[in-house]
Amino acid sequence: MKKTLLGLSAAALIAGQAAAAPQAASAEASAHITAAAALPAVSAVAAPEIAASAYLVKDLQSGQILAGKNINTQVEPASLTKLMTAYLTFKALDNGTLKPDQMLTVSSQGWRAEGSRMFLDPKKPASVSDLIKGLIVQSGNDAAITLAEAIGGSEEGFAAMMDAEAKRLGMTHTHYTNSTGLPGDGHLTTVNDLAVLAGAIIRDFPKYYPIYSMKSFKYNNIEQPNRNLLLYRDSSIDGLKTGHTSSAGYNLVASSKRNGRRVVSVVVGTESTEARASESSKLLNWVLQSYDTPKLYDANQTISQVKVYKGSANAVGVGFLNAAYVTIPHGEGQNIKPVLETVQPVLAPIQKGQVLGKLRIMNGSTILAEKNVVALNAVDEAGWFGRAYDSIVLWFKSLFSDE
Repeated sequence: MKKTLLGLSAAALIAGQAAAAPQAASAEASAHITAAAALPAVSAVAAPEIAASAYLVKDLQSGQILAGKNINTQVEPASLTKLMTAYLTFKALDNGTLKPDQMLTVSSQGWRAEGSRMFLDPKKPASVSDLIKGLIVQSGNDAAITLAEAIGGSEEGFAAMMDAEAKRLGMTHTHYTNSTGLPGDGHLTTVNDLAVLAGAIIRDFPKYYPIYSMKSFKYNNIEQPNRNLLLYRDSSIDGLKTGHTSSAGYNLVASSKRNGRRVVSVVVGTESTEARASESSKLLNWVLQSYDTPKLYDANQTISQVKVYKGSANAVGVGFLNAAYVTIPHGEGQNIKPVLETVQPVLAPIQKGQVLGKLRIMNGSTILAEKNVVALNAVDEAGWFGRAYDSIVLWFKSLFSDE
């Protein structure tokens, strides 16, 4: 049995915050898809045409995908691979496997690697700190392999670590064979998975993330600029990574933080460095101008009480352990209604954080977004008598159930 409740207070909150948002500029024409969390949006906010084989734009506060094309189609990541190389490097720094001032020497394999490089010298060790900048800013394949070998023992071992981390993060369509992004058999990802990874870097490693906004880095008397052209054009852009091979085309994962909002775009398979920058800019500006992302509920705020059977308490508060946001078309706040749906009956024991239902953000009969609601506290089982009594209650309820 399903129980549905209307969260009218949340609807009023959304309407108030959305009304206070800045006016949006008119959007460009024709969307491939316009979606919230892979669900159709009620209001046809026209997305720009994007000249790319696959793309996606996502609001990281709400977790909603607002537009995309071929978001789960496997593509070559090229040097976007180095996002995962960096993620594992940051993780190694945090757990003590690597130290920022630790000196590493490039191997023969790293020194001979094709493509972009930071120009490491086999006779001169480089610090991990410099190698990270060479990896991120200069996109150095020699830096990637040097870090991979230090962390994984070999590039093959590191690739296995990359796959394990991708699985842990929920990157379900990604497989790595190297740390650089040079073409390899089965070395593939999706724009959806890349957005997940970008969000994880921003969320998990805020102290290292500013490296992505560096506009240049000098090593071995050779200064190289960051290839992310948006860093020079838009002050709200502070990352993340470019990539290119002849088979993959020109790729870019970009992130914008503007007016407290964080939005990420992923564009792959464009025709030039200029195209990947301009197409990414279109997506980011369109979302920031056409949508609002108000807060729905604070962390640990009780949005409803749910009846509990066979428990030491008769009810449990449900809500979100972290602040919950929703992305909605600009000006639609007054039309939005949250609907809480829980699956009945709810039986003890219940763990804090256990999913007990879903909050659907509705505009009329159309679902804009859907978020899991969880128990805000634990509920132990009742004693023998309490469990027996509720078993009888549930039995009688089942006799009269119309489902």
